[in-house]
Amino acid sequence: MSDPQSSDPASAPTGGSAETALPVSALPPVGADHPSGVVCALDGSDGSLWALDRAFSEAVAYGRPLYVVSAVDPAPDGFVPGMAEIVQESVDRLLAGMREVALRGIAQVRANRAGRGEEAEPPISLHVLQGSVIETLLSCCTGQHTLVVGTRGNGGFIRLLLGSVSTALVHHADCPVLVVPAPPAPAASAAPGAQAADRPPLSS
Repeated sequence: MSDPQSSDPASAPTGGSAETALPVSALPPVGADHPSGVVCALDGSDGSLWALDRAFSEAVAYGRPLYVVSAVDPAPDGFVPGMAEIVQESVDRLLAGMREVALRGIAQVRANRAGRGEEAEPPISLHVLQGSVIETLLSCCTGQHTLVVGTRGNGGFIRLLLGSVSTALVHHADCPVLVVPAPPAPAASAAPGAQAADRPPLSS
């Protein structure tokens, strides 16, 4: 993972101080305990990792904390009455799984940046929340400096720039929204596995 051009996600650290020292919360980063900062949507996809890399730079440049937000929506259409309690154990597993995905993604981007000699880091916290992507991200934007999102994602984030999600974020977020495009794909003549300069390694 120390190689910023590595394409092997298995090389990302899965434990140690980079993860254990990171505050993790089930609440949005709002209120008096959370000064205005940079919010970044993360789901472990390549697009969200690229956005996270940019979010690090934004937070460092402006001297702001970085709030990494991951959303899990186990029932987009809502639970049948009485089912929420029954499926809570499964929901807890989904939240725990997203937490691990997000921690690996953060460790991956940290390692990439260190490999490029970018050692400066902002204060970072991870917020793994249950709810729809739009509502979750909007709830985290109040009083924030910037919301950073990628152009493609997994699951709930996959439509980020393809319709209602992007429209809601750009037009209804209570802070500026920075949409980070993916870097250019490697040229056809490039060696297998080659990536654009400074691009975080692929997550899958």
